[in-house]
Amino acid sequence: MAKVTAEMVKELREKTGAGMMDCKKALEEAEGDHARAEEWLRKKGITGAAKKSGRTAAEGLVGAYVHNGKVGVLVEVNCETDFVARNEDFQTLVRDMALHIAALNPQYVKREEIPAEVLEKEKEIERVKLREQKKPEAMIEKILTGKIEKFFETVCLVDQPFVKDDKKKVHQVVTEAIAKIGENISIRRFTRYQVGEGIEKKKEDLAAEVAKTIGQTGGGSGSTGR
Repeated sequence: MAKVTAEMVKELREKTGAGMMDCKKALEEAEGDHARAEEWLRKKGITGAAKKSGRTAAEGLVGAYVHNGKVGVLVEVNCETDFVARNEDFQTLVRDMALHIAALNPQYVKREEIPAEVLEKEKEIERVKLREQKKPEAMIEKILTGKIEKFFETVCLVDQPFVKDDKKKVHQVVTEAIAKIGENISIRRFTRYQVGEGIEKKKEDLAAEVAKTIGQTGGGSGSTGR
């Protein structure tokens, strides 16, 4: 497989307007061939979705999901028109996002929301670990890049593997919805509540319980409303 460089990703991103991770994936799938990578992006609807991303999305829905009265989620997902907000595919997406948040407990919608001090603290923790592992100092910053990407996948909603199909990231699920529905769609904010959160007690992994339930049923009951 041809090595995908940062310069190749940058060039494809500038030409198509697609996101950095989508461009990287496209180039990997195309073994470094730009023409095939562009075709892959078009087939996935990503190129068209990227062109819509700058459009204002001020309509939408607030979705809700409660798991066994123990975990509750509210999530706001925006679209461009009230017509699309009533679309069944859009409503399904909103419900799926609420389910996902209940199961995987992200802390932020996207990486840009992470406070600089939180990110720097995480980097320092990883640096200390790498030094304890006797990694060469010259290699630490390179290794750190991969570690921080994993951190983003843990705490950022759009970077997490989608709970119903972990071969896709949440941002890819949203991009596919944009391509299918034909409007810009964005996840604006969410709140997740867990009974007893912040109170010292016997540890219960409710997030794992929610994820297990979703895996068994392929979904869950919830409500979507405005």
